[in-house]
Amino acid sequence: ALDQAIGDGDHGLNMKRGFEAVRAEADAFSAKPLPDALKAVGTKLVMTVGGASGPLFGTLFMALGKDLPPAPDRAALTTALGKAIEAVAARGKSQPGQKTMLDVLQPVYDALAQGETGAEIADAADRAADATVPMKALRGRASFLGERSIGHMDAGARSTALLVRAVAEAIEGI
Repeated sequence: ALDQAIGDGDHGLNMKRGFEAVRAEADAFSAKPLPDALKAVGTKLVMTVGGASGPLFGTLFMALGKDLPPAPDRAALTTALGKAIEAVAARGKSQPGQKTMLDVLQPVYDALAQGETGAEIADAADRAADATVPMKALRGRASFLGERSIGHMDAGARSTALLVRAVAEAIEGI
């Protein structure tokens, strides 16, 4: 498990449960306008993903849904992602550099804003997740370990990178 060494070992199981619940309702979600679908996905994640990850990932999707138009272009997506990052930071009382999913979201935002391709954005997400390994956790359960959290990847950062790669592969031309 991603968080076995520095968490309670259930992050992957919780994320799997949440995204299986989303997949079970994929047809209903896809029938909605994009903003409504994103908000519905966020709500489903809040209800089905345990621990802190449910509210954090749910906030990400709900904030994106709140700020995206039905047919977003890159500029609208960049703006909405920036606002979603602010919402996640507020929810988690965190900021980049604290060994959290924000350490992936911020570089993804930067790559998107710089006009990088989907593959380049996904690669930036992977590099950012890897960059959490030498960090000391300052938020979440891993923060209780202090220095012992160094040397382990943040589970939320890795999940975020996987999510970014899946989206980048599914959407051509973002």
